[in-house]
Amino acid sequence: MSATTDQPLQKTTTPLPVLPWPVLQTVAALADAPLTQIAERLRDATLPYLGSSALVIFTEDCTGRPQKKAGEEEITSRVSIAELDTLRSTLSDETPWFGEAELAGRSRPVLALKHASSQALLVLTDPHPTDPGNNTGLDLVTYLWRIAARRIQEKVADAPPSYLLESRAASAERVRVTAELTDLHSTTLETLLAALRSSSLDNAAARTTVTDLAAKALVRLRAHSDRTNDLVKEPVATAFERLREDLRPLTRFSGIEVEFIEPPLNGRDLPGEVAHAARAIVRGLLLAMMEQSDVSRVRTQWDCDGENLLINVRDDGRGALAADAPSIIRLDRRVQALTGNLQVDVMPGWGADVFVTLPLDPPARPTGDVAGWNLAPRELEVLQHLATGQRNRTIASTLGISENTVKFHVRNLFKKLDVGSRTEAIALAHSHGLR
Repeated sequence: MSATTDQPLQKTTTPLPVLPWPVLQTVAALADAPLTQIAERLRDATLPYLGSSALVIFTEDCTGRPQKKAGEEEITSRVSIAELDTLRSTLSDETPWFGEAELAGRSRPVLALKHASSQALLVLTDPHPTDPGNNTGLDLVTYLWRIAARRIQEKVADAPPSYLLESRAASAERVRVTAELTDLHSTTLETLLAALRSSSLDNAAARTTVTDLAAKALVRLRAHSDRTNDLVKEPVATAFERLREDLRPLTRFSGIEVEFIEPPLNGRDLPGEVAHAARAIVRGLLLAMMEQSDVSRVRTQWDCDGENLLINVRDDGRGALAADAPSIIRLDRRVQALTGNLQVDVMPGWGADVFVTLPLDPPARPTGDVAGWNLAPRELEVLQHLATGQRNRTIASTLGISENTVKFHVRNLFKKLDVGSRTEAIALAHSHGLR
C-alpha cells in the first residue's frame, strides 16, 4: 500500500454556500400556481423586494380572462384592457419601464415589463423599492416575472378541457359586450352624420342637435357597463322599446319611414345576450336597407313563441339587398353564434324580407365539475341563484340572509372564480351546467 493511501481522509473545512431559500421557495410557489392564483403568488413574491399597491398581468394567451390581478380593489376592479394595451404598445423590449400611465381611470406611477415571446405585460402600480439603495430588487422582480410569464404559456398549452370551456364562455361574454358597444358607437356616428348632412337644418341648428346627441350618447355609454353587468334578463317589450329609443334619432334624420310593430306584452323574458343581439341585428339590417337608394319605408316586428324570439324586418325597395353582402354575412354569424337562423327573401320590384329566429335557451351542456373552485356550500347556493339571473335582493330574500351578506359572498365568488363581473361569473357557471 502506498504512503498516499495510508493517510486518513481529511474533513473539508470549506463551508457550503448559503442557499437563497426564500427566493427558491418563491420560484417553487410560482411553478405550482394554478392560473387563477398566479397573480396573487407573483405579488406575494415581489412585495419583499418591490412594494406596490396592485399587480396586473395582461396576457392574450388566456383569451377568456386576459387580466389577472391582485392588490387594491379600487385599481383591480377598474383597470381596462384598453389601458393595458395602450401601455404595452409603448414598450419596445423587455427593459423595465418606470413612468406615469393611465390606469384604472387616472394617471398613476407604474412599473411595466413585457415578456418577449408571449407579449404578456406585467404592471405594478405605485412601485417603491424596499431597499432604495439597492437595484437587486428590480432584478429579482424581472426574473420572477419571466418565470411567471413562461408558466402561463405552458399552463395554457396544457390546459384541460374544463379550462377551455370556461375560457370560451368568458370570451363569448366579452365579445358580446364589445359588440354591443360597437353597435352603439356605429348608431351614434350614423346619427351625427345624418344630422350634419341634413338639408333641413341650418348650421346653428345642426351644431345644437349634434351637441345634444353626443352628450346623450356619452351618458348612455357611461351607463352601459353597469347595465351590462346587472341586466341578465329583460322583458321582451322593454327590449323592443329600447331598440326604438336607440333608433329614434337615426330614423328622424334619414328621411326613411320606420314602422315598429310591438311584440305581445306578456311575451317571455329575453336572456340578456338574446336581447342585446336582437337589437344589434335589427340595427344592422336597418342600416343595410337604408344604404339602398330606392328604400323609403322599413318595417320591423318582434314576436315570441315561448321558445324563440322571432324578428322580421322588411323594406319597400326594389329587392336589391343581397343575402351574400358582407353586412348580412356579419349579422348571420351573430345569429349562428346563438344557434339561430337568418333567412333573406328578395322579391324583385317588391323589396327584401328578412326573418330571424333566436332560441331563448342555449343548447344543453353537460354538467361540469365545480369542485375545483373550492366553494363553500353557501357560496355555491349564491352562485346557483346568480346563474339564473337573480339580483342580490332576490337572492337575499330567497336564502333568508341580508343583502350585504349576499354581496360578501359575491365578492368571494369573483375571487375564487377569477372573474371581474357578474356576467363573467354567470357565463362561467353556465359553462359548468349551473342554470
